[in-house]
Amino acid sequence: MPQPAHIALVTTSATHTAPPTRVREPSVAGLFYPAHPQELARTVDQLLAEATGQVEGQVRALIAPHAGYRYSGPTAARAYHLLAGLPVRRVIILAPSHFAQFSGAAVSVAEEFRTPLGGVRIDTQLAQALLRHPPFIPAHSCRVERPSWAESSPRASQSKTTDTPETWEHSDEVQLPFLQRTLKDFTVLPILTGQVDPTALAEQLRPHLDDSTLVVASSDLSHFHDYEKACRLDERCVKAICALDMDGMANQEACGKTAILTVMHLARHFGWIPHRLDYRNSGDTAGQKSSGVVGYAAVAFAQPPGSTYSPDERARLLRLARETIQAVCAGAPLPAPEATRLSAPLREPRGCFVTLHRRGKLRGCIGNLQADEPLFQAVIHNARNAAQHDSRFPAVTAQEVGELEVEISVLSEPAALAFGSPEHLLRQLCPGKDGVILYVGGRRATFLPQVWEQLPDKEKFLDHLARKAGGSASAWREPETRVEIYAVECFADPAP
Repeated sequence: MPQPAHIALVTTSATHTAPPTRVREPSVAGLFYPAHPQELARTVDQLLAEATGQVEGQVRALIAPHAGYRYSGPTAARAYHLLAGLPVRRVIILAPSHFAQFSGAAVSVAEEFRTPLGGVRIDTQLAQALLRHPPFIPAHSCRVERPSWAESSPRASQSKTTDTPETWEHSDEVQLPFLQRTLKDFTVLPILTGQVDPTALAEQLRPHLDDSTLVVASSDLSHFHDYEKACRLDERCVKAICALDMDGMANQEACGKTAILTVMHLARHFGWIPHRLDYRNSGDTAGQKSSGVVGYAAVAFAQPPGSTYSPDERARLLRLARETIQAVCAGAPLPAPEATRLSAPLREPRGCFVTLHRRGKLRGCIGNLQADEPLFQAVIHNARNAAQHDSRFPAVTAQEVGELEVEISVLSEPAALAFGSPEHLLRQLCPGKDGVILYVGGRRATFLPQVWEQLPDKEKFLDHLARKAGGSASAWREPETRVEIYAVECFADPAP
């Protein structure tokens, strides 16, 4: 039987001054994966070598299964092989607790997490930061139900430590050897999920996610259905994940559903794009299709390339906008750049807005939602209209030009947002990310994503947008309401 993952004190010799290190030992070495270091390394390396597939952009999160390697190893490898060469310095593993019942998210209090491949430092600084806020709790504070198989382990009676949610847990541990064989010089923070709101979990994690941090959601999918039913259930589950459909995912079967929903919330906020990498079940790998099977999926969430436009292209568009404003204020002709001298991205049709600020206050904002003319021409026309034809403001004067900040927002193609009720619409919106087009009463209005900074409350955001469209504040709640969302690439030129 496997060795229990107790938190043991490893003392140093009397000549050392370093304090004792709390170590989380492996619990399922020899059961879920090989216990011998060389055999484990060969097993993981072989699985990674056989994995294929790539995604565009930087991988920021993964969904990976946590069964024994003979069952789910090929699927897990499809996720982890994407990490080779990435600058990941910290990994947060969100994993379901199988043996402890508790409310909240249990954060490890160990300082090192070991497998047969060696130890990985736990990010104790992040652990302490999270433990200052709910829903995080220290792992040792939770009640544990010892699994029946653990009672036969000699270590169960020899251990002098009290069982914690980490003691026998495999869902986070089986991820570690894959990380050890793909990353270098990284820390890890295992977090076991109990009864906890994934939205609250995502909100607390979000400020700590920099470009060098990876989030792993550990989860298997359906359990012990016949092969055909498992495939149907799991297909719906994976589709909900890749559509970032929170309500749809909430009704699916997955033991790590909370971890998955947390990553989906983070993806909605940061604009990560989900990529389906693999699906199979134990009937496809090491089991019998005629008996109950367990489903496994690998999904990567990637941050798309940060900029469509190079610094030179951005500068060219901002210069065009400012030259246009100077021209209209002086009564001169609009700029007329020769299209053939412009780069291809500037000649492509795109929707855009030009926004003017003076001394920190809005001075004009006009744009087009549809991509009906080349971007450089749209910038010229919208700069002219923002300066001269925004009905909320008098025309910009020549004396003001030198005090204007010019901002350009280039829009993605608007996409319809499906929702079944006002409450569903509110859950679907992502503040700070979504530009919103609201259709009410035969009229429409839009707010750029930047407006969330002034109206962070979703209901107030939609109330104001409905009034902008010429309806009442509650018009967005009507059954015939339609909504489209879009993203923007925004860049600005401050006042000279």
